[in-house]
Amino acid sequence: MTDFVAVNEVGPRDGLQNQRVAVDLAGKLRLIDALVDAGLRSIEATSFVSPKAVPQMADADVLFPRLPARSTVAYSALVPNARGLERAAAAGVGEVALVLSATETMNRKNINLGLDQAVDVCVETLKSARALGIRTKAYLAVAFECPFEGPTPAERVMALGERMLEAGAGEIVVADTIGAAAPSAVAALFRRCMAAWRGTPVSAHFHDTRAMAIANAWAALEQGVRKFDASIGGLGGCPFAPGAAGNLATEDLVLMLEQCGYHTGVDVGRLRRAAAIAGELVGHPVGGRSSAWLAAQERRAAG
Repeated sequence: MTDFVAVNEVGPRDGLQNQRVAVDLAGKLRLIDALVDAGLRSIEATSFVSPKAVPQMADADVLFPRLPARSTVAYSALVPNARGLERAAAAGVGEVALVLSATETMNRKNINLGLDQAVDVCVETLKSARALGIRTKAYLAVAFECPFEGPTPAERVMALGERMLEAGAGEIVVADTIGAAAPSAVAALFRRCMAAWRGTPVSAHFHDTRAMAIANAWAALEQGVRKFDASIGGLGGCPFAPGAAGNLATEDLVLMLEQCGYHTGVDVGRLRRAAAIAGELVGHPVGGRSSAWLAAQERRAAG
C-alpha cells in the first residue's frame, strides 16, 4: 500500500499575510475554492490576530463561516491568545494553531513578550481551546535558527514541545521559520522528535530562503514525518529573514512526493491553476521551482 502524506496548505494565511497588495474577501474565497478543487483537504484559512497588526487578516470573522466544503476539508486558523481564540470559536473554527518562537529575542521582536511569557500565553490558550472542544496544534518557530540569536539548541525545542503537549496540543509542528536549516540538521532534530513524541502527530514547516526546502522535506520524510505545511506558489516568507524566498511551494512538494511513490490526493495540474489565481491576486507571478518544467509539460500536452 502506498504511503499517504498529508499536505497542509498555508497559502491563504501564511502566504498572504505579508503581501503588500490587499487581497479582498472574494479573492481569498476564489483562491481557497481552487485549492479545494486541487484536492487539498487540510487548509490554514486565516488568523484571528489584531487587524491593526495584520491588516490582510482583518476579515477572518467573515471569511471563516463562508469557507467552501467545510464538511470535507479540515480548516484551521491561527490564534495568538485568548482573545483570538474567542473570536475563532465564535466564527466556528474547529482547529486552531498557536505559534511559539523558541528564542527570547524572536518572541520580543514578533509579539513583544519574553519566552517565558509567550509560553504562559500558549499554555493558557491551549487549555482553553481544549475545554471548548477545539482541536489544537502548536508551532515551534525558529526551531533550527533564530535571526537574532543564531542556532537554536535542540534541547530547548524538545522542552518547549513537551510543555505544549502537556498543555493539550494535539499536534506539534516544527518550523524552519527563516529557512536556515540544512537536511542534516532536519534529520537530526526530527529523529529526536519522532522518538520522543510517539503517538503524537509531528508535522514540518519549511521556508525556501536558501533553496533547501524540498531537500529538507525529504530529510523529514525519511524520519517518518507524514504531514507537511506548504504554500501555493511558494507565497510567504519570514520578514526577519534577509532575502527570504517564501515557503515551500505546494506544487514542488506534491510533485516530489507523487514522483517518489507517495500518495497525496492532490492534483498538480489543478495546483498550477490555483497558483495562477494567487499570482493574479498578489499582482505578480508566483510558482515553485518546478514551475518552468510544469509549464513546459502543459505546453507539450496541448500540442
